[in-house]
Amino acid sequence: MARLNPYKPFTPRPEQMALKPDVSGNAINGLGETAQRRARMVYWAPDPDTIAHGRMQRWFYLADPDCREVNAARKHRARLLEEQIGPLAADKVQRSPEEWLDALRRHADDSVPCERIGVTTLDPDWLYEGEERSFANVVVLAVHHDSDEIALAPQGRAGAEVIRQYGRAALSARRIATWLRAQGWEAEAVTGPMTGPLLLIPPAIASGFGELGKHGSLIDPEFGASFRLSAVMTDAPIAHTPKREYGIDDFCASCRVCEQACPPEAISPDKHTVRGETKWYVDFDKCLPFFNQHHGCAICIAVCPWSLPGVGPNLAQKLARRRARA
Repeated sequence: MARLNPYKPFTPRPEQMALKPDVSGNAINGLGETAQRRARMVYWAPDPDTIAHGRMQRWFYLADPDCREVNAARKHRARLLEEQIGPLAADKVQRSPEEWLDALRRHADDSVPCERIGVTTLDPDWLYEGEERSFANVVVLAVHHDSDEIALAPQGRAGAEVIRQYGRAALSARRIATWLRAQGWEAEAVTGPMTGPLLLIPPAIASGFGELGKHGSLIDPEFGASFRLSAVMTDAPIAHTPKREYGIDDFCASCRVCEQACPPEAISPDKHTVRGETKWYVDFDKCLPFFNQHHGCAICIAVCPWSLPGVGPNLAQKLARRRARA
């Protein structure tokens, strides 16, 4: 007998929906648009007054203001972010691209609290509309969630875990930026959850982290979808890490775990056209009210088969053997 979902059916709070703007978040995201364009900021704006859903963004912090775990995690993240990015040295250290990548990895092992690093060319189309940067490369960083904590989604403890990992991701990006600047190379950290100048999933895919999942999050074979990203834009000539495919896209096409677990039914069984690209897409207007009322949700991340401890690498090997026989 199928287990009942305690969060279904979902009814948004009237006081939250009274703040909903006239424009659809899906329209802002470009759902149904066949022409390519840059993304527009839809949520997590540094200044909520600059976006249509800004009042709903402010309400997120009022939905459960007394959650002890969440408040403690926010204070912990604030302490991490007290670490400032260092100054730019006058002279540039010169290395070959491969030597740069080796040095970056060694520095990360010694001083950066992240679990994954990739590097790729910075595509200007990954910048949000209105943003301009002249950096050549982007370093992408990933930090892994604690599996036991994220499994509690959408409870406050899971929301607190997401906040903690955003803090680690931000600290990682700041330390990489400081390291690059100390060697004479300009570097700009890009961290969440607030929207920065750069989309994070496209460069993560390009640098070999994995593939986009049905739930709209990146799936890495080792971490599943249970991790957070940050990045550093730089001109340092670091060798790139290659894009990799594992059969995750085909797996998602036949898997319905996250789709069925989503209380507001925001996850579609089919791909959609978004700004000229056919891809997995989560309905923003359905997702946001539940997200706001339940500590940022994360149910789809927690239930994803790839996110279960030890499962992802075995799945990747199984899919690789299947492709080899095809």
